[in-house]
Formats: sequence, structure tokens, C-alpha cells
Amino acid sequence: MSFSFFKASRPKTPSELAKTVKDSFNALDSITVAEVKALEKAMEEVEKNIVAMKVMLAGDGEVEPNPDQVAQLTLEVCNEDVIALFIHKLLILGWEARKNLAHCWSIMLKQKVDSTYCCVQYMENHLELLDFLVVCYDNKEIATHCGGMLRECIKLPSLAKYILESPSFGLFFKFVELPNFDVASDAFSTFKDLLTKHESAVSQYLTNNYSEFFEQYEKLLTSPNYVTRRQSLKLLSEFLLEPPNSLIMKRYIAEVSHLKVMMNLLKDSSKNIQISAFHIFKVFVANPNKPREIKLILAKNHEGLLALLNNLGKGGEDDQFEEEKELIMKEIEKVSRLANLES
Repeated sequence: MSFSFFKASRPKTPSELAKTVKDSFNALDSITVAEVKALEKAMEEVEKNIVAMKVMLAGDGEVEPNPDQVAQLTLEVCNEDVIALFIHKLLILGWEARKNLAHCWSIMLKQKVDSTYCCVQYMENHLELLDFLVVCYDNKEIATHCGGMLRECIKLPSLAKYILESPSFGLFFKFVELPNFDVASDAFSTFKDLLTKHESAVSQYLTNNYSEFFEQYEKLLTSPNYVTRRQSLKLLSEFLLEPPNSLIMKRYIAEVSHLKVMMNLLKDSSKNIQISAFHIFKVFVANPNKPREIKLILAKNHEGLLALLNNLGKGGEDDQFEEEKELIMKEIEKVSRLANLES
């Protein structure tokens, strides 16, 4: 006869787990730093509960997650206001706990309960949490974890639109040039997603904020940092040449200040930047409705431009590039011969 002196603990239900997670997070507030051992124990409890939540949402490698439990946990996390705790407490968690929490967030945000994406709805009702995640780029300890959570949010049109229209969006022009390379790169990934994931929202934003946006963006294109120049130039091509942004592009290529920036980038010491700049510069030149001011700049600088273009990409580009370059050079020569420009 065998005897069992220890009864296996019953697994928590989704509702119980959500409440336990909430209580363990809140316990961190009630324990002072002076009580080091108590604080360590409370932190261990938080981390254990995050792992339990991850297992319920994603499985443990052997057992697949139960879809009903995943849905129920997601709903309870929203109902218990645990999402706000997730975000506000990231800084005091350890690296592994942050990683696990970000993983849980990516699963829950996509989870549809009945007919509602309840985590999306929660964020729509607590939009200040999005601003908080953006500002976290100022703290290198949690910047990349917050960045990952933010990019998950940006996949949703309503949340991306809010960030674009929020004053916090302007902070990205600072964050992409932070001295910490990992943080700056992560910030640029988020910045790129904001400007490329949802075309109609981006088009509306650029229409409403054209002058302010491109004034800031020009600083990135002329940054002393090579990575910033190259990334921002490549990104400019991606969102400016999208069909929904055709009116923005027409406005952009009609302005002399933007043409001058591209002409300077054609002289950059980096071949990659020269090539990328050409693909935007050619749109200025090929425009059949070039303003007179644009024609004047091209005509006055035609000799230098032709010399630059003649040497551009020699020996390394494909036939299509060479054909485009030849057409652009012919157009510059044509503009330079116009007799009425000086009148």
C-alpha cells in the first residue's frame, strides 16, 4: 500500500492566475527597499507568476496551450487592470521576466475573445500607456522590451494612428540618434513601422503635419551619423514613393530645400548613400511639372551634377540603374539648355 503525504497543488484557473499576478505586482508597492529579503521574495513571486502565465498562453514545449484558457486569461487580465501593471512595473523586473512578459503581451494582444480583441480595446481606453511605452526609450534598461511591446501595438491601425498623432511621436527624432546603438536601432525599427504599416493613417498624418515632419526629418538626412543618414534615406524612399502618398511626394519634389539635401547626399562619402539619394533625386528631375525654381537649381548646377552622376555606381550597378541614370542625365542637359530660365 502506498501513501501520499503531499497533495499536488491544483493548477490555477485563468481567473485565479490573473488575480494572483495582479496581487503579486501590487505587493511590490507595499514593500520598501529596506526590507530586502521581503522584496526579493515578492519579486520571485512576480517572476514565478509571469512564467505560469507564459505557460498558460504558449504551452511548455510538451503540452499545447488550451485555447479556452488563453482566451479566458486574456479577458481576466483586461478586467483586472493587469495590463497597466505590466507596463508600469517593467523597470523593476529582471531581464528574463521582462522578456517573458513581452512574449505574453504579443500573444494576448492578438487574442480574440468572442468578437472582441479585448487587449486592443483596453489600450484604446488607456492610450496614455502607449505614450508611456514611447517615453521608455529614454531608459536603456527597458527600452528594447518596451519597443517590442510598442511594435506589437503598432500592428493595430487604431493604436498606430494614436501614436502618429500624439506629441510623443516627435520624440522618435531624438530617440533614433541616441548614443546607445541597440536602443537607437530599436527606436528606428519602431519609427519605420509607424511610417510604413498603415498607409492611409500615414498619408493623413503627413498631410496634416507636412512642414513640421519634414523639418525634423531633414535633420536625420543631414545627420553626422552615417547609420542615421543611411536608414532615414532608405525609409524616406519607402514611405514617400507609396501610392497613397502621391500628393505628399508631389509636394516634396516641388521644394528646392529638399532637392538641395538630395544633391548634397549624392556627394556623400558612402556609395550606398549616394545610390539611395539618386533614387529620390531622380524623381525631382523626372517630374514633368518641375517648378521653375527646381529647373533653375538643376541648370545652375548641371555640370557638377552630370560629373557626379557619370561616376555614380560605376562597375557595381545593374542595367536598369544605368538606363535610369542616362535618362536623368539627358533631362538635366535638356533643362540646362532652356533659354527662358533666367528671364
